[in-house]
Order: sequence, then C-alpha cells, then structure tokens
Amino acid sequence: MLVSESQEASMGLEADQQFHGLYGDFEDPKVQAYVESVARPLAAVSERPSLPWTFRVVDDPQVNAFALPGGYVYVTRGILAHMNSEAELAGVLGHEIGHVTARHSASAQSKQMLGMVGLGVGMILSPTLRQGGDALSQAFGLVFLKFGRDQESQADQLGLRYIVRKDYRPEGMLDVFRMLDGVTNASGGDRLPNWLSTHPAPPNRLAHMKKLIEEQHATGTRLGRPEFIRQLDGLVFGENPREGFFRDSVFLHPDMAFKMTFPQGWVTRNEKQGVSAAPSSKDAIISLSLAKGDPVSAAAEFAKQEGVQAGGVERGTVNGLSSASLQFQLQDAQGSVLAGRVTFIRHGANTFQLLGYSTEARYPAYQSEIGSWIRSFERLNDPRVLAVQPMRLRIETLRQPATISNLAREWNSPVKPETLALINAVSLTEALPAGRQVKRVTGEKFQ
Repeated sequence: MLVSESQEASMGLEADQQFHGLYGDFEDPKVQAYVESVARPLAAVSERPSLPWTFRVVDDPQVNAFALPGGYVYVTRGILAHMNSEAELAGVLGHEIGHVTARHSASAQSKQMLGMVGLGVGMILSPTLRQGGDALSQAFGLVFLKFGRDQESQADQLGLRYIVRKDYRPEGMLDVFRMLDGVTNASGGDRLPNWLSTHPAPPNRLAHMKKLIEEQHATGTRLGRPEFIRQLDGLVFGENPREGFFRDSVFLHPDMAFKMTFPQGWVTRNEKQGVSAAPSSKDAIISLSLAKGDPVSAAAEFAKQEGVQAGGVERGTVNGLSSASLQFQLQDAQGSVLAGRVTFIRHGANTFQLLGYSTEARYPAYQSEIGSWIRSFERLNDPRVLAVQPMRLRIETLRQPATISNLAREWNSPVKPETLALINAVSLTEALPAGRQVKRVTGEKFQ
C-alpha cells in the first residue's frame, strides 16, 4: 500500500471537488437528503466511522454507483430509478462503503503507481484541457479503476455486515443483483451497466450472496419500500434532453438554443462539460465546450497556452454569429505533433469553443470534415425542440388489480412495457394488487 491515509483523504477531496464542479448540485435536495439519511448510519457502523464521509446523488441516467478514497460515495439517479426499496439502496451504499473501508481504491492506485500506469483516462494532452483538467482526468481515473473479484466479494461481505447491523433485510442485496442482471439483459447483453463494468462480478454472485446470508444467519426486518418509492416521484428518467441530444448526426441543445451536425459515422459523446466525437480509427477528435470572454479574447488566450504554436486570429461569422478562429500545432507528452483548428463563436450569453485536431500527418485528411462541422453551428429555432422536457417518474397507486402490460397500454407509455417491468421489478404479466405503488414514466420520448 503506497498511499497513506492522509494522501487517500487528499486524493478523494480533490476528486470530489472536481466531480461536484462537473455535475453540480442534484436538482432534488429532498432525494439527496434521503440518500444521506440512509448512508450515514451505515458508515457509522463501519470499520472507519470517523472518516469525513460525503454522499452525493449524481445527475446521470446511467445505472451506477462508485466510491472515491477517503469516504466519498456516489449513486446516480439512474440506479435510484431502477431500485424499489430502501433495503436495496442500503445494499448499494453498504457495498460502496465497503470499498472505502477496505481501501480498495487506494490499493488499486498503488498497483498503478508500481506499474507506472498513472491515473489518466485516455485524454490526449491538448488544448482541450482547461484549468484543472489534469485533476479532472485524475478524478475520472480514480472512479474507473476496476476492482478485482476478490475485492468485490469483500465489499459484498462488508456491505452485508453493515446493512444487517442497521436491521435491513439482506434480500435487498439480492434484489440489486437481479436488477443489474435485468439491465444487462434489456440491452441484449451488449453493454454492461456502468456499475458492473467497474465492479466485475464474481461468478454466480447472486448464489454467492445467498450462501453468505445463510452462513452468517443474516437477518433484518427493514425493507422500506413505500418510503423509498415515495422519494422517486418526479425524478428525471433517462437522458435529459434539456442538456442536449442527438437526432442521427445532428446535435440539438434546447437550453442553449443551438444545433450542429457531426460527421457521419463518428462516435459521439454528450457529457456535462461538452460534446465530443471521434472516427472509428480514433486518430482525430472534435469537441464543443464553453469558453470565457468574447471570441477574439478567447482565441488569444488559447494561443498563449504553453506549447501551442498558432497562426493569426481570423475574425468572421458563422451563420450570422460572430467568431474568431486560428490554426494551431501542439507537441503532446509523447513528442508527437498535433495539428488542428479552433473556432470561438458567440451565441446568446455564451462563447463556444469548437476544436478539431489530429496528428500532424493525419490532419489534412480530416481538415474538410472539421471545417464543415464548425460551419454547421447555428441558432436553434424549432419551437417544439426548444420546449422539449425530460421524461419523469410518477408514482401511481393502483385502484384495481392490473399488469404492467395492461398499464403500459392504458398510460400510452413513452417507454417500452419491458422497461416499466424492469424498473418495477416485476414481469409483464404479473398481477399487481390494488393499492400497489407503481412507477410510471411520463412525458414524451424526444429522440
């Protein structure tokens, strides 16, 4: 273990600050407070109760939960939407607390330090790294450190220990594993939930947990289904279109009222800090993010960055919006020379940075596509797109027995009946009794 406890705390604090800056405060303080009310008693009965524990709900639709060194634990709104009891939430939180108490992140980082791998997540050293970008890369590196199967088994055991100490029914952990299997099956098995991709499951994990429960005679009485379900009413479900979405290769952003067209066939990513894309060959990248100041001053600041060799600033307009552009070269950390173009466009109260680059040798092959992408930036005027709203969960109390299959037709659900069945942890044809609380998805599917 090359990481001391004080270093562990410092790493976690820095990474947490970066994540909070990236995701901001969760929109529903009631849900945040509820998650903390479940998490803190679990941490208090762990082996490290005196850590400065921090628990956050992350505004992300992915089914995920993760922990950083020093006591920082996160759950996404996506995983909340797929759970159905406080015991399940306690099981997820207990598992992540277990990773912290066993110092698994610190251990994984020590192995990386020994292997001289570092904490990056594949970011190319380039002008895309804003102030604090290195720390952000480090934060993502900590989150996406993959635990080993032995560590996962240990976190399962510790999580079970904590939830039983607080009288939660241990079956809640079994329900979590069933839910994760359901999410995997719903995607055709092609894509694991983010939680499973960073928490590799031991073989027969469900059977292993059942065996642990039996061996330890683990019991508890608290399920907490009504109080948990109640917290989900109004929760955003799935991607939030207000933060931008793709229709084929066109990216539309209602809140900022712009749209642009990305190159056909490129793999795109829409994240909180910006939008990016790369060809399948991964030898070029384009990205859109926010910049400070007006276009001319932003371009001047870009050109001042260490290692950047830039041409003169070209003032102009893009579809009637004032802009400033420049060509540049940059030597990366491996000694390779990158070449590209950056354009800053003023639209409304924001200045946007549109950046495209490749290696010096490959840039001429991409120059035309990058230029077309930049020139496609324009105002978004479609009133229907500008008014789009996210889908949300609503909690319905059944007045009479029903099945999810029937309810989906009655509600004219914007999501598939199979999705409704998954998030309610029932089958399509299971008879649900009158008085049962059921999650409903409302709104319009925007894509």
